[in-house]
Amino acid sequence: MTYSSINRTIIEPSREIKVYHEADVVVVGGGPGGHSAAVAAARNGARTVLIERYGHLGGMASGGLVILIPHMSDGGKEVQIAGLCLEWMDRLAKIPGGMVGPKLEEIGSTEPRVLARWKNHFSTVVDGKIRLTWTVDPERLKCIMNDMVEEAGVKLALHSLGTQAIVDKGRVQGVIFESKSGRQAILGKIIIDGTGDADLLPSAGAEFDGAIDPKLRSSMLALVFRVGNCDFKKYNEFREANPKKAQELTGELSKAAGTFFLPIAGHRDDVVWVNNWIPGLSSTNVDDLTKLEVSVRRMMRQGHEFMKKNFPGFEDSFILDTASQTGTRGSRRLVGEYVVTADDMNSSKKFNDTIAVIPKIGPGGSGGTCSYIPYRALIPVRVEGLLVAGRSFSADKIANDSMNLIPHCCAVGEAAGTAAALAVKQGISPRKLDYKLLQKTLVRQGAALPGIKVV
Repeated sequence: MTYSSINRTIIEPSREIKVYHEADVVVVGGGPGGHSAAVAAARNGARTVLIERYGHLGGMASGGLVILIPHMSDGGKEVQIAGLCLEWMDRLAKIPGGMVGPKLEEIGSTEPRVLARWKNHFSTVVDGKIRLTWTVDPERLKCIMNDMVEEAGVKLALHSLGTQAIVDKGRVQGVIFESKSGRQAILGKIIIDGTGDADLLPSAGAEFDGAIDPKLRSSMLALVFRVGNCDFKKYNEFREANPKKAQELTGELSKAAGTFFLPIAGHRDDVVWVNNWIPGLSSTNVDDLTKLEVSVRRMMRQGHEFMKKNFPGFEDSFILDTASQTGTRGSRRLVGEYVVTADDMNSSKKFNDTIAVIPKIGPGGSGGTCSYIPYRALIPVRVEGLLVAGRSFSADKIANDSMNLIPHCCAVGEAAGTAAALAVKQGISPRKLDYKLLQKTLVRQGAALPGIKVV
C-alpha cells in the first residue's frame, strides 16, 4: 500500500476478490424498491440474489420507521398501486395489529361516517374522499418481507454493503460488497440498484443527477422516532375541540425541539411516530449523516419533554425507539433514456411504456389525478446490464420529489425486477425488452396500470 502525502490518498495494491455467488439477477438494497425487484425477479424464474446493508428488509418502511404507506389511490374507487405493495397489506391484515387503514370497499367513499372513522388517520382523507393509505407495524413488516423473499427462492445476504459495480466494456457484470466475511463479489447477468441513493451508479459509469432543491421535501433528512404509552384519541379530541390552540402548540413543539416535528398516528392508539425535517444535510455525506443522528436525538428529548407537559394524552408517554436507519428522501437520480419532468407530472402525461401509475398527492391538476413513470426511466443512457429500482428513477428534482414515496418505490421495483427476469430469459439487454410484454406480465401478476392500454 502506497501513501501520497501530497494528495492525501492511499493507493491499494490489486488483489483477488472471492466470488461469493453467481446469479441471473443481483439486487443491491432491500428497501421497498429493492425488495419488490428481488421478489418479482425470482417469481418470474430468475436466480436472484438480494444484498442488504442492515439486518432486516423494508428500508424506510421498517427500519426507517416511516410506517405510513400512503396514496395508493387517487380518491376514486380504483387502486393505482397494487401488486407487491398491496400484497404487503394483505399479509399484514391477517395478523392482529399488523396494520390499520381503510378497507378496499371504503376507497373513494365520501360517506360522512366513513370520513369520520378515518379523519385522524394521516393522508387518508384528501379532498373529502378516502384514499388507500395504511399504517403498519414495522416489526411485523420485516417478518412478512422475509417470508416473501424466502418463498420466492431469493438468496438473501443481510449485513452486506454493496460498494462497487463490476464493469467490463460498458456492461455491469456484478457487484463488490463488504461484510463481516470480508470483501467479496457477486456476479450476475443483470444488476439492479435498489439502494435509494443510487450508490452503484458512480462506479458503474452511469450518468446521474444529484441536484436537490433545498425548498423541496426530498432535500430534508430525518431520524424518525416513536412515542409509546400515549392516548392519541385524547389528543385528537383536544385538537378538534381547540384547533387554534392545537396549531399553536404544534408550532411551539418545533421551536422547543429546534426543528419541525409532527406526531402522526401509529399502528395502535397508544403509539405515535414523529416525523421531522432537517434541512441542509446530504444523505451521501458521512459527516452530515453523523450530525443528523446526534442532533435529532438531542432534539427528540427536548421535543418529547414539551409533548409530555403540553399535549393532552402524552402525560405518561415515553420514547419507544428511534429509527435504525436514516430517513432519506432524495439524492442521486439516474439520467435515463427518459427523464420524467415536472411538466409530465403536472399534465398527467401518459407513456406507451408506462410501468407505474402514481396518484397525485393533492387534488388533481388539469391533466388528471395521476402521474406516470415509463420503463425508459429505469434504464441508463449508455451502461448495459443495469436497472434502477425505487426513488432513484430518472426524473427531474420536482417530479421525483412527488413520485418517490414508499408505494411508488414498490411499483417501480416490481417493474424493474420483472423486466430483469424477462430480459434474462430472452438473453437480451434490459433496454431491448419489449415494453408491451413487460406491461402484460405486470398486470397478469397483479400490478395495476389503470388508464394504460395493455395489449
